[in-house]
Amino acid sequence: MDLPDGYVAFVKASCPTCQMMAPALIRLREAGSPLTVYSQDDPAFPDGASPLDDSELRTSYEVGVEVVPTLLRVETGAVTDRLEGWLRTEWEGLTGVPELGAGLPPYRAGCASRTLDPGMPEQLAIRYGGDKLRSRRVEVAELEDEFEAMFERGWADGLPVVPPTGERVLRMLEATRRDPQEVVAVVPPDLVECTVEKAAINAVMAGCRPEYLPVVLAALEAACTSEFNIHGLLATTWSAGPVVIVNGPVAQRIGMNSGGNALGQGNRANATIGRALQLIVRNVGGGRPGGVDRATHGNPGKYTFCFAEDEQGSPWEPLSVERGAPVGTSAVTLFAGSGVQPLVDQQSRTPESLARTFATCLQVVAHPKLALTWDAVLVVSPEHARVFREAGWAKARLREELDGRLTRPGAEMVRGAGGIAEGMPPALAGADVPKFRRGGLLIVHAGGTAGMFSAIIGGWASGAVGSEPVTREVSE
Repeated sequence: MDLPDGYVAFVKASCPTCQMMAPALIRLREAGSPLTVYSQDDPAFPDGASPLDDSELRTSYEVGVEVVPTLLRVETGAVTDRLEGWLRTEWEGLTGVPELGAGLPPYRAGCASRTLDPGMPEQLAIRYGGDKLRSRRVEVAELEDEFEAMFERGWADGLPVVPPTGERVLRMLEATRRDPQEVVAVVPPDLVECTVEKAAINAVMAGCRPEYLPVVLAALEAACTSEFNIHGLLATTWSAGPVVIVNGPVAQRIGMNSGGNALGQGNRANATIGRALQLIVRNVGGGRPGGVDRATHGNPGKYTFCFAEDEQGSPWEPLSVERGAPVGTSAVTLFAGSGVQPLVDQQSRTPESLARTFATCLQVVAHPKLALTWDAVLVVSPEHARVFREAGWAKARLREELDGRLTRPGAEMVRGAGGIAEGMPPALAGADVPKFRRGGLLIVHAGGTAGMFSAIIGGWASGAVGSEPVTREVSE
């Protein structure tokens, strides 16, 4: 932006402070100082100062005006000093004009520049900011219903999506320091590069607030690792989809639900973060039901499945810390989950009895006679967690108890045993078989404070043949 040398002022007629100090601008001009005045809302204001019309806000935007009045000193095209609002001594000191503000109050706070009006920063960024958005624009006809247009183009998951206008996408991008054109991940099944901008577009469509975007980006990074294997998870005929478990300060800061109904509806962050990940896989990676997605049944979690762990009320270390994230950092853990199996135990008052209940219910994940290939998440409610807290059981102690209870004689689990053809290979008949592989059972604390119920999120094929849980820190 080329500014004239001398003094440059930005004002608006609707600002009481600008109205009050307008005589000072006239005094500055009369003193012979080179002065250029840009008016944001009235090309005739202030009278006598020969204002230039900046109602389109181009100059204000390019100079970065946030407060009116603003006074700049410009030398050889460069801004060397800046004053915001009215402080008489500073205006007189900067301009060298004595009694510049004679008869005026010594101080008045300025008003917000029109460049900061609601929605205006995004409009100006599109209009004058060099257009940092690179995605293809899709024009919708004037009489075309934009929501129906997005359905028809295949961008939706069966529910309405928010139109990703340029203003909304730019507002979303304000929540991250990452370059909009940075590639976050290569998204299967079509192996398409997903930039921060593309992720932001789908976050808008999912209904995310801008402050959710860093969590979406971390989830996307985790999902597209070879360990998590989102391609295989998408292509399997099993019912599973990605489950996003959030830990750390970000969960509370963006208002995520870790309490009552944490695995259900009603919380915007929970609902839209998981949905944004699914929309990215659909719209960027090309993973759609009936195409690569061949799930026999699917599950409602394939719309969205995201919740936070209740760390404040937990008797144990957070899942993210257990998985190697530093204490106090924000992180997401991606798990390939097939749905929720609630469990009830309203009678157990000892950790041993309650652990037996957990183990008995966990045996049925996938099939009671199948083991080692299926992971699970055990979501322990506050009322059940209290039993372990009062007994002094650490998470490791509970896990040890469960591992013992979940190990069964292979003779009971091989194919044909119990009159059931399904089961483990005959070679395991003489061995003791654990239900879960090492690290295959995740334990988190979440849920309402009333109700002696917990929940199991069954998994998918694990390890090299399927998916590993993956934890990634959230970059804010």
